[in-house]
Amino acid sequence: MEGTNLTEPYLAKPTQQQLAWQDYELGMFCHFGLNTFCNHEWGEGKDSPEAFNPTELDARQWAKTAKQAGFRYVMLTAKHHDGFCLWPTNTTAYSVQSSPWRNGEGDVVRECSEACLEEGLGFGIYLSPWDRHDPRYPDEAAYDEIYCEQLTELLTGYGPLVEVWFDGAGSEGRQYDWPRIMDLVRKYQPNAIVFNMGAPTARWVGNEDGVAPYPCWNTADEARVSMFTNDMTAWLPETPDWVPAECPVPIRGNHWFWHPNDETPLRSLEELIDIYERSVGHGAMLLLNAAPDSRGLIPDAEVKRLLELGDEIKRRYGTPLAESSGSNSVSIRLEQEADIHRIVLMEQIERGERVRSYMVEAESGGEWTVIARGSAIGHKKIDRLLQPARTSHIRLTILESVGTPHIRSFSIYNTKS
Repeated sequence: MEGTNLTEPYLAKPTQQQLAWQDYELGMFCHFGLNTFCNHEWGEGKDSPEAFNPTELDARQWAKTAKQAGFRYVMLTAKHHDGFCLWPTNTTAYSVQSSPWRNGEGDVVRECSEACLEEGLGFGIYLSPWDRHDPRYPDEAAYDEIYCEQLTELLTGYGPLVEVWFDGAGSEGRQYDWPRIMDLVRKYQPNAIVFNMGAPTARWVGNEDGVAPYPCWNTADEARVSMFTNDMTAWLPETPDWVPAECPVPIRGNHWFWHPNDETPLRSLEELIDIYERSVGHGAMLLLNAAPDSRGLIPDAEVKRLLELGDEIKRRYGTPLAESSGSNSVSIRLEQEADIHRIVLMEQIERGERVRSYMVEAESGGEWTVIARGSAIGHKKIDRLLQPARTSHIRLTILESVGTPHIRSFSIYNTKS
């Protein structure tokens, strides 16, 4: 089986935008809005804008935390399902303009966008298609006009954007003017990744646990609409074949928004690093939610845990013991024996996802032992060894591939858990 190269008439490849986005690996989600002040996860669109009044809002704190923890971009809920807009839109009074915050002259989206720019982070916007407040929502044609105007405001006023998030929750069975929506994104933010709806360039992994299945191939022609249905999305015909997965998960239980006196425990560092290794480590993007509170700040406990996660990722994966690259077979020789705890593989995915089967072996006393096997490598595959392999010679063999495989990186680590 070693070195078998299957033939295939077509091999999907990522765009330059997808390549850059997949290298980000970590994004921070910020669910913030009227729900924050009304103790809701899903507001019904009936709460008064008067309730929105963060006393210490500091988007720079959000961005600095993300940067220090090793995240590469921030995703903000510009409008959630309740229809409340965090920017002064021309489409509705149900926005920050009608709140007491900044005397009605504030703009959360702008403050977050500028903070990300200052910190060298990417910025993404979440704009819920479902709107539980707008009276025009039942009229599909009328609401499409409003939604496209809102989207245009965000695309033209707060860029550059790395991602536009179209959440399918609440829109099960609803038809939007996706061709028009996609044309707007392509016109104003052609480098932005589009999440899961319309003609997406990234798909939802299918759960809110933050983990990707294995194998998690980068090619797909459908994904689940939302948590509330097993129906699959009806993507536009021009959707590319290469649609990598994104794994959203809240840092605190299943709560996306902050809640007062919330006793739901934060995810432990051990759970978060396990999520990282089963999302990024399965070739997907991890989008970890840390919700600002009613002050407009990410709470201290969340900040501490985010920084702990960033430090642990650096400790485990910051400095490889050794690394190499190559094609069908790649070897690493050490000057002396060492315990190997983890293996990280990466393909040159700009050439397509070619590897279909591989094994990693370690040599000891002249004998070779298989210590890891897998199928997909894609952007990244992390193999965690149950028992460390003590060796000075380790090799990767591609057993099966579509065409000639191209290994971007074969790295070994001896950092214990």
